[in-house]
Amino acid sequence: MQVDRTSTATLTLRRERGAEQVVLPNLQVHLHVPGQAVAVLPVGLEPVRFGTDPGCEGRLTDPHVSRLHCELVLTEDGPLLRDLGSKNGTRVAGLSVRELILPQGVEVALGAARFTLELEQGERVRPLSADAAFGGALGRSVRMRALFAELEAVARTDIAVVLLGESGTGKELLARGLHARSPRSAGPFVVFDCASVSAELLPSELFGHQAGAFTGARTERAGLLEEAHRGTLLLDQVGELPLALQATLLRALEQRTVRRLGASGERPADVRAVCAAHHDLRAAVEAGNFRKDLYYRLAGVELRVPPLRERRDDIAMLVERFLDRLEPSLTLADLPPHTLALLHAHAWPGNVRELHNVVRRLALAPELDDGTLFGAAVAAQQRPAFLEAREQVLATFERGVLADALERHQGNVSGAARELQVSRQFLHKLIARYGLNPREP
Repeated sequence: MQVDRTSTATLTLRRERGAEQVVLPNLQVHLHVPGQAVAVLPVGLEPVRFGTDPGCEGRLTDPHVSRLHCELVLTEDGPLLRDLGSKNGTRVAGLSVRELILPQGVEVALGAARFTLELEQGERVRPLSADAAFGGALGRSVRMRALFAELEAVARTDIAVVLLGESGTGKELLARGLHARSPRSAGPFVVFDCASVSAELLPSELFGHQAGAFTGARTERAGLLEEAHRGTLLLDQVGELPLALQATLLRALEQRTVRRLGASGERPADVRAVCAAHHDLRAAVEAGNFRKDLYYRLAGVELRVPPLRERRDDIAMLVERFLDRLEPSLTLADLPPHTLALLHAHAWPGNVRELHNVVRRLALAPELDDGTLFGAAVAAQQRPAFLEAREQVLATFERGVLADALERHQGNVSGAARELQVSRQFLHKLIARYGLNPREP
């Protein structure tokens, strides 16, 4: 049964028996595609993506829809709809939007498809870590503390983990944290970039070889699986492994043994596999580029690492850490007053790695402009983003003032309009814009 649309559809924090939790309303997308049954998708901390890409939760096949068209995520301000640079735009009530706190029941058009948000009874609860760090990764935002809580629970087990996230989000730091908190912490932590070696050399790198096993193999060599025995093996960009090698890797992980190239016997290779990937491995399975059985062996738990643009609340904390590690160390007070506003407005395609480099440039020359910091072409693209960020802040303030006034006047528009010294017509426009539900006598 649906609840009243005046009910809160934002994430909230609460403390239960000394532990902090994030409470998520039971908010759902109802996706209508012509000729298909209505799809219902839950909205939470991780974005619900819409597009033709096989990895999208709301996958569409409409040629008028982009590969990654738009996404919807629950924030402290409400459900945030964000266009992802689509070719034909994301339309709400006939208007093309870039970012919008989406009211319940308002229709969003993606080509021929339509979807609305509906709030159902009930709630979902996710624990939050008490720490603002896991391994070498930092974050006080709700998104990161929820991720840290999941990693803390997973670390105590021996289950295989897949970390999904863009380049530069800190997947290796999180993998090292998993290893350090695991029962295997006394063993080795071995990292292998699956895209860094040619297909011909991959078997030798992973499984090792005996002398004479192939041309140029003058001495025997242990492979990375063998080196990681009783420890953790991080397979970075695991989706780049050739299909021909995936069956051998699956057998080695399941049997916990490995046979070197040219050898007749097996050697122990008891490893915990942690994988990092830029793209959804399920989409690679569907496309026939990744073995389904290997995916299920590797993805005991699949966790998404958010990009920096989705956790801007962490930027100040990260900047402080990077400045503190400089020689000599600096603080935020040593930077120009406008620095944080500039950093918050940037889109961060390179994520935390890019932020680190920008901070180092700032330390050398604090008065650098955005064109020098980010590159002229990138800065030109980001100036509109700064204006959008400013508009979003103003909209959040405006919505809060309006909601407070309506609450004080028990939803009476005339009373709220008199208090705010604006016309009822103007107030009605704002009410419609922000999806509020007043009461008019």
